Amino acid sequence: MNTIVIGAGQAGLATGRHLQQLGEEFLILDGNAQVGDQWRSHWDSLRLYSPAKYDGLPGLEFPGDPWHYPGKDEVADYLASYAAHFELPIRHNTRVDRLERIDDRWIVTTGGEQLTARNVVVATGTFGRTPYLPDCAVDLDPAIRQLHSSEYRRPEQLKDGPVLVVGGSHSGTDIAYEVAQTHETILCGRDPGQVPFRPGRRGQVLVWPVLLFAWRHVLTRRTPMGRKEMGEVRFHGGPMIRVKRDDLLARGVARVHDRVTGVRDGRPQLANGRVLEVANVVWATGFRQVFDWIKTPVTGADGWPREYRGVAEDAPGLFFCGLSFQYAFSSMVLPGVGRDAAYVARRIAARATADRSLAAA
Repeated sequence: MNTIVIGAGQAGLATGRHLQQLGEEFLILDGNAQVGDQWRSHWDSLRLYSPAKYDGLPGLEFPGDPWHYPGKDEVADYLASYAAHFELPIRHNTRVDRLERIDDRWIVTTGGEQLTARNVVVATGTFGRTPYLPDCAVDLDPAIRQLHSSEYRRPEQLKDGPVLVVGGSHSGTDIAYEVAQTHETILCGRDPGQVPFRPGRRGQVLVWPVLLFAWRHVLTRRTPMGRKEMGEVRFHGGPMIRVKRDDLLARGVARVHDRVTGVRDGRPQLANGRVLEVANVVWATGFRQVFDWIKTPVTGADGWPREYRGVAEDAPGLFFCGLSFQYAFSSMVLPGVGRDAAYVARRIAARATADRSLAAA
């Protein structure tokens, strides 16, 4: 077929909708049993950082009060309704094992089946879906309960006793703030900064248009400020958004800016040599982009695809959508994915037009 989209999250669905509008043939492959399962697997209290007014994908508004902040299950249900509303062609329970380019076609291997396409869009996650854990994690005392943020659901999963949350970005601060209600909590890691307003507070009607303009048009890969922020976000995580420094202090979270660099006597050790006596560790240390299943060389030394605005110029017909800073800061949030998907779909349609012109000649 003309195009295969790998992944039925918000990026894959938005790309599919734009391809549909352009009259392009496509199929979406997804490893989950139903649309939205990836969102359903997040921690229970997770909510979007942007209001519903700005969270809709192309052609379908997010339901409910436009100024409420949807929970993760609401997002999952919305994505499922989006796919059904536009009757997007999706094949579920189909995990892609291998992708390679042979001659001028891409071969997608899923289990024992091979599919052939002129174009492939990889929409498998903003930061990747392989949890990153430091090497020292395996040396911790087995009695310490360890969870990556992708495994954390609620404080009841944790043992009695102090909790160390590793990672000071927005997911780490959110989890530390929640856990501190029931456990003594230490949050360690660099301070990534914080956005200068509180989602949901008075004045948000005025703040959000300004903030989104900056995320879409100022912090881009075309500006020095945007390129600097791209490196920070991709490799160190985004700033604190909902939970602020004052919130952590008020809830009694002990904030330590040293990193965990090793283990001593089965306990986590900080860069300053301090050993922490804790019963639990939550690793809010992010994810890794793993593209070893793509057999055509497409990644740089940093592990990220060599692309611009989702187009892999040295691998004709290969596209990406939903990457952090695919074009701008907004690329990693629902308010920005539609623009990126539209650009990718137009480039695919342009290739199809070129093919038809060549065939006619």
